[in-house]
Amino acid sequence: MPQFCETYFILTYLLMHKHTINTTSKNVIYRCAPIKAVAALALLLLGQTAAFSQKKWSETTKGTYNLVSNPGGQTLGYSPTSGVKILTIKGQAFKDLNKNGTLEPFEDWRLTYDQRAKDLAGRLTIEEIAGLMLYSAHQSLPARSTGYFAGTYKGKSFTAGETDPSDLTDQQMKFLKEDNLRHVLITTVQSPEIAAQWNNKLQAYCESLGNGIPANNSSDPRHGTRAKAEYDAAAGGEISMWPSSLGMAATFNPALIQQFGQIAADEYRALGITTALSPQVDIATEPRWSRFNGTFGESPALSAAMGQAYCDGFQTSLGKKAVRNGWGLGSVNAMVKHWPGGGSGEGGRDAHYGCGKFAVYPGNNFNAHLIPFINGAFKLKGKTKSASAVMPYYTISWNQDTKNGENVGNSYNKYLITDLLRQKYQYDGVVCTDWGITGEHKHLDQFLDGRSWGVENLTEVDRHYKILMAGVDQFGGNNNAKPIIEAYQKGVKELGETAMRARMEQSAVRLLRNIFQVGVFENPYLDPAVTKSTVGKPAYMKAGYETQLKSVVMVKNSQKTLPIAAQKTVYVPKRFVPASRNFLGMETPSSTDYPVSLDLVKKYFKVTDNPDEADYALVFIQNPANTIGYNKEDLAKGGNGYLPISLQYGDYTATDAREKSIAGGDPLEKSADRGYKNKSIKTANSTDAQLVQDTKAKMKGKPVIVSVTTTNPMVFSEIEKEASAILVNFGVQDQAIFDLLAGKVEPSALLPMQMPANMSTVEKQAEDVPYDMECHKDTDGHRYDFGFGMNWKGVIKDARVMRYKR
Repeated sequence: MPQFCETYFILTYLLMHKHTINTTSKNVIYRCAPIKAVAALALLLLGQTAAFSQKKWSETTKGTYNLVSNPGGQTLGYSPTSGVKILTIKGQAFKDLNKNGTLEPFEDWRLTYDQRAKDLAGRLTIEEIAGLMLYSAHQSLPARSTGYFAGTYKGKSFTAGETDPSDLTDQQMKFLKEDNLRHVLITTVQSPEIAAQWNNKLQAYCESLGNGIPANNSSDPRHGTRAKAEYDAAAGGEISMWPSSLGMAATFNPALIQQFGQIAADEYRALGITTALSPQVDIATEPRWSRFNGTFGESPALSAAMGQAYCDGFQTSLGKKAVRNGWGLGSVNAMVKHWPGGGSGEGGRDAHYGCGKFAVYPGNNFNAHLIPFINGAFKLKGKTKSASAVMPYYTISWNQDTKNGENVGNSYNKYLITDLLRQKYQYDGVVCTDWGITGEHKHLDQFLDGRSWGVENLTEVDRHYKILMAGVDQFGGNNNAKPIIEAYQKGVKELGETAMRARMEQSAVRLLRNIFQVGVFENPYLDPAVTKSTVGKPAYMKAGYETQLKSVVMVKNSQKTLPIAAQKTVYVPKRFVPASRNFLGMETPSSTDYPVSLDLVKKYFKVTDNPDEADYALVFIQNPANTIGYNKEDLAKGGNGYLPISLQYGDYTATDAREKSIAGGDPLEKSADRGYKNKSIKTANSTDAQLVQDTKAKMKGKPVIVSVTTTNPMVFSEIEKEASAILVNFGVQDQAIFDLLAGKVEPSALLPMQMPANMSTVEKQAEDVPYDMECHKDTDGHRYDFGFGMNWKGVIKDARVMRYKR
């Protein structure tokens, strides 16, 4: 009788806990030796025979974390100090993330991402969901002692030699634990190994809290070039270096940017980064815009193709790393930006600043700005199908809300987010605001300002509530959950608890899905040695450098000046760089120096500092430095503060600007007119044009070759006639320029934008319309139009030109 009762108890237990049999329950059964056969029969009927077989998984220790290998299943990683245990089901291992001894659906890697996300979202408190909606401010590894990226370690600033740079800061531990934040934005890192070690400490800390939700680390683009870095085919680097997005666009080759996405994703994952705050697919129809160089140029079709390839490259896991629907251990979520396009700021001003908060559409061309999204990032060729996240821009898309007539920042606008993005275009990925849009607006001309455009008079809580009701899921740059929780409470009063809870869970599912699909719930840990060997490895450096070579546009080559034969003698004049101040207010003093390393030049040519001895002059300059289009000195003189943004080197007066601005209005301004007609501006680096002219005179008729590094379209008429050949690049290593000059590689790139004939055509073009400027015509009769470029034979006319023609 006792044995029968014991058997009955075990069978009842098994029936009640059909899906939760683990090592603990198995051991209970094995201790009941007299009834092992009866229990085994019950388990067989329940499909749980593996409970009596030896476990199929194995475990190894990897420094600070353990790895569990699951034959035929997912590899698990967990910290032995986090409190997480391993559950065994049918011989396979699962992480008990919420530490309750039971396998919950969200812990079951056999289920779909949506099933897991919905299950976990339903278990979270409102406070935990609010934490998911946060996106941290910029985190530097290690934290800096002062300034925007400052942080402390046990109350003290970072001290080299004393503080472990891989430790979590006090601020990080606070927002992870108290605010339940799980989306972290990483900026500078001391080294790849430090980033890996920091990631492991971060993930172990997250794993120890609540439901063990891992961190979804992210980055802005970090694969830019350092001009003076030399490329060595046999050597690696800190991280592979590629052209800017504008340089990528100049290749007119989406396959190259897909390759970049695959390589960058591998490097990101080795650094613990699982979301890329990119690509930027705004069509750059306004040539003065300061973010022009982050785009793929002004063509909607080219931008769509490049954005599509970028997202496919980043998001698609290949080979053994693929898990489900294209996602897996090699995937990085792509957060495409900026919906519905931010490239039409009035007068070229940028919406990071209060003076640039309006995007205008004088050409009624709003729909063209949607093309890179709806025909590109939202329509991928790969299995992931769509960019998993999207970021609206700061701008007020002036008079484009055809339903409610609201002129508010894009993330606040329900028509743009819910009616257009969610409903018309059926987008169900994460929508995350740009950084800092719920803060207080105090300045018109400062980068570090609250960007609550159009809702400046609302409270912080009401701004959060309006964003939630517009259909947005996440708040960029916000470490504090309190205003989200208070916004929820306001919603409960207005809509009821059931409706508001459903709204919060809707966002939670989207946010969790993006964490599940990159595999970090199973294993968020990194091997620092693998990180070191992956990030910047020679093969990746080679691919980046070869793409740089394909991104440089030759726009002029009179009398076949290029390539330069070996053993020729060149003269490289020194360049004056004026004093400047970056967007954070950090100053750089003026300097006069060689613009390139003469040691590098000597590897290609003979070098002289005497123009009379030279066969050629090589002049290195940058495009005219633009401004934000606002100056308090003008305000002090009785003006409205607004000034023109110039694309020419010489002094400029805006005689052809529109009489009054299209858009306007700000609590800090008395007038809604932001016009600047007949006002004048000087260009800080006007000396670059003078350098070309002076060098031309010194060379006494011998060839002058100009290399221009540019971020925007520019007026070439001031320098073109003085040059025998011109190369245009968008950010490459100097070595790439010399490989082209020496003929080691033939130029193949094309202009991804127009180069204006003058500033008059710039003023007369519509901010929202591409290809609407008169283009510069050089002394050889060539127009610097979209798609123009030259090789050694002359003007390039190939399939790329036809595919993306105007």
